[in-house]
Amino acid sequence: MKRREFITLLGGAAVAWPLAARGQQSGMPVIGLLNSRAPGDAPQLLAATLQGLKDTGFVEGQNVAIEYRFAENQNERLPALATELVRRQVTVIAALGTPATLAAKAATTTIPVVFAIGFDPVQAGLVASLSRPGGNMTGVTILGVHLAPKRLELLHEVIPTARVIALLVNPANPALAETSSSLVLSAAHTLGLELHVLRASTESDFDGVFAKLMELRAGGLVIGADPFFTARQEQLAALAVRHAVPAVYQNREFVAAGGLMSYGASITDAFHLVGVYAARVLKGYKPANLPVQQVTKVEFYINLKSAKALGITVPLPISGRADEVIE
Repeated sequence: MKRREFITLLGGAAVAWPLAARGQQSGMPVIGLLNSRAPGDAPQLLAATLQGLKDTGFVEGQNVAIEYRFAENQNERLPALATELVRRQVTVIAALGTPATLAAKAATTTIPVVFAIGFDPVQAGLVASLSRPGGNMTGVTILGVHLAPKRLELLHEVIPTARVIALLVNPANPALAETSSSLVLSAAHTLGLELHVLRASTESDFDGVFAKLMELRAGGLVIGADPFFTARQEQLAALAVRHAVPAVYQNREFVAAGGLMSYGASITDAFHLVGVYAARVLKGYKPANLPVQQVTKVEFYINLKSAKALGITVPLPISGRADEVIE
């Protein structure tokens, strides 16, 4: 879906409240959609959420209204945006991503919240258990941050001579950044690698990150799972190609754009499930009784064209394990 089509689909965030107001006036339930991204970022993910609603019987403007709240990649705005949705008395909040989920949790203990996150919701205190959440929150977990060590291992297998590796995290999302850093630092120690943690929370940070990679003579880059990076994975892949840096991320789109490898669960599937669960709440299900879903299928992609350009020969056992090899 192209950006223009996406904006048409939404009707623009600015008109979301009038639509929701009409929904409340006509008796339609209202979903508050809370997203750390900007409206045009990763449109396929939001489209998957809307498709999940549709597949479960709800179509925006027909029998459900949606209030969109986008933080424009400024996570500090999320608490106020979540509070706005609570004041509007929406029927359910769909919190897309870790920062949005934490903001929704802080804003309400009564309005149902359906989340998509990349870490353990029990450990984070969001739910009592995966099978019986027990409160006003449920949703979907994605194998994201905890796969970061495996991405480092794959990068090491492909370029075993590289001793210096970098990890990119988003400091504006400390829950993911700190977990990723801890896990990957531990894995790097086990593998005998020197790991440098680099940080970026705005697009203007990217040039500095790649300049630092050149300065460190880093042999590879692991990009930490983060909604901000997912929305800019094509840009990051292009920078990795331009600077000849072997890089690994979590989504196929990164590899299709020229990145060397990806290893991770399908975020699109997770967002689709958010739509399905939000629809179930609209039908009367209680979050306390809706088990947290886990997207556990992991996909591995390699771009052999990029490997060749980087002068890397991917061992046959590794390419043989890939779900898809792009040539």
